[in-house]
Amino acid sequence: MPALVITVILVVRALQQPAPIAPIPAEIPLFPLPETSLFPGVSRPFVIYEPRYREMIADALKGNKVIGMVRLRPGFEKDYEGRPPIYGVGCVGTIQEYDELPDGRYVILLRGLTTFRIVSEDGAPANTGKPYRLARIEVVPELLKEEDRLALSTLRNRIENALVTLLPLGVDPPDPSLDDDEFVNIVAQNFGMPETTRQELLERNSVVERARALADLLDKK
Repeated sequence: MPALVITVILVVRALQQPAPIAPIPAEIPLFPLPETSLFPGVSRPFVIYEPRYREMIADALKGNKVIGMVRLRPGFEKDYEGRPPIYGVGCVGTIQEYDELPDGRYVILLRGLTTFRIVSEDGAPANTGKPYRLARIEVVPELLKEEDRLALSTLRNRIENALVTLLPLGVDPPDPSLDDDEFVNIVAQNFGMPETTRQELLERNSVVERARALADLLDKK
């Protein structure tokens, strides 16, 4: 079955049967990519084809199903097979659904749980016994205070109004029934923008600050 078809099936399954949130351990495997790929509360499919990351997914599925998505810093190409520099803030994700293809690749649906900050890495992959990177992290929870809800709702309205004029014809905005924080994070994850800007949005201290920065960005387009 083609990977694209399996991805669609995984997304439908996840919408029908939301997965429980996995506990977040102090040490997690890292999956570095050239883009900022995951935000809290948002799901995204990935096709895993590199042997080291196929092993990472297999190990995660045997355990807590948690991996850390981080962005590679520019210039990573010269040391891609090794341990290229990465940004210090990423998003913890839990594997909601998966399929293993006959050729050994995985198609997974990953849901963002929370942002995290890397505290340390346990040396090069060769020293950990694993072909992928492991890091000790501290979770950066995105708590929404009651007094912030009105500000977030107002910012969401600004973002919605901007999207009406910015989205191409035929492209629907996110579901209006979504909670405000989920709506903001979906737009931040998927709207076209430089990856440096997307990383800056991920690193904002709260979803309200992320919404404010996102609204300002869209107003300038």
